[in-house]
Amino acid sequence: KHPLEIPPPSEKDWLKEDEEDFFLQDPDRKRDVLPQPFRMINKLVMLVFENAMEIIERKEMLQEAQKLKVQPAKCIPTAEFQVTGRANCLVVSGKYVFVGLSVGLAAFKVSDCKEVCAWDAVKTEICAIHASDLGNECHVLLAVDEMGLVWLFCFHKESFLLIKILNEVEDISKRSTCVELVLSPGADYAGVLLQGNTEAWLEIYRLPKDSWLKEMEKNPGAAAGLACRERRSSWTSVVQNSSISHCAIFSYTLLPTELSLPVLLLKVKPPKPITGSSFKSPLDALKKVDDGSMLGLGYNHLIKDSQWEQQEAIFRSTYREYLEAEGERESKEDNPRHATFHFLLPSRILQVGPEMKVQPDVPAGISVHWDGSHNLCLYLLNHPLKEKVDSDLKPDVVWPCAAPIACSAVSSCSRYLALACEDATITIWDKHLGYPLSVTAILEERLIRSIHFL
Repeated sequence: KHPLEIPPPSEKDWLKEDEEDFFLQDPDRKRDVLPQPFRMINKLVMLVFENAMEIIERKEMLQEAQKLKVQPAKCIPTAEFQVTGRANCLVVSGKYVFVGLSVGLAAFKVSDCKEVCAWDAVKTEICAIHASDLGNECHVLLAVDEMGLVWLFCFHKESFLLIKILNEVEDISKRSTCVELVLSPGADYAGVLLQGNTEAWLEIYRLPKDSWLKEMEKNPGAAAGLACRERRSSWTSVVQNSSISHCAIFSYTLLPTELSLPVLLLKVKPPKPITGSSFKSPLDALKKVDDGSMLGLGYNHLIKDSQWEQQEAIFRSTYREYLEAEGERESKEDNPRHATFHFLLPSRILQVGPEMKVQPDVPAGISVHWDGSHNLCLYLLNHPLKEKVDSDLKPDVVWPCAAPIACSAVSSCSRYLALACEDATITIWDKHLGYPLSVTAILEERLIRSIHFL
């Protein structure tokens, strides 16, 4: 017999370097054979690559989910129209687009975007414009120019008719500027917030739109004097050598028949600051309350001036360190300079007498609150007209709030009223039922500047 010997290894038994399932081979052997710091660099590169792949996969998933959502439609302009000068504002009423320009007004048709009429007799810059469709091809327009004057127009059969400048005065020292302008739904009323040199006030006008429609039917050629695109050289010379008030008078002479003028219903002034009482007894204070209401503006009280001063002294001595840290704040103005107002439809909070006729779609009152005031004042619009507007008008209803009212909003149906106070509390009122629906408190140190219904 042959002796035992180890056979030579055959080629098929040789270990292959790329063989991964051999039981004696270390899985990390290829990496281990690398010297440092190359092994660390290799691991870092692989980690960066894995993280990058995770980010790519996450973004791809977000893109797929975004594709499944409803994409907003992209609106591309279908037409454009050229204007004379610079366009500052525009409003749509019926089938017309009214544009306030740097030289006047212009009217365009919505269908073909063609200019049908222009008013540039005074060459004044229009900064704001409001319009409403009255029917029978008649529209009412309220425009505010760069000087703060409020121009009232009637647009009839593609012609502008200047009715009146609401805040025009002969004495330029008594001139007032328009701060805010609101046209009620249906154009039954117009509210103008004006500011003078030292005070501010709110004027509410009744617009005789029914009379305008009748006068237009009786005098169809009333707008001939202000025909569209009529620009005479004599007008330009008069405008260049005259003031705004003279130009307005000249415009009136162009009208063959004048339309009915708006009627001033209310002149609301800001509430006076509450001072010390001069009443000697509670009976004297109760005698001043002649309307039987329980809530008022707080003037009929029994607090003396000495009590106000004593309370102020106690407050300053108690919180002296906080007042010194924050610094002395400037005292608020005695007379507020701005107010927010809304036209309100008939509801339970606006109780009118049986002798007053109320229509469901015509405003029956307004709500007003001045800057820094806790009270929301409601005024009725159906009072009988007086020969002279009451300069010290009292509100018909007063809603006191726990903090000064910062802003307010009325829903499109005029049923819901939202009040946001300076303490970041929002209250939603149901005016038809007369009670609050919800009270929401926002985080502290948040000032609510505007509120809207969607």
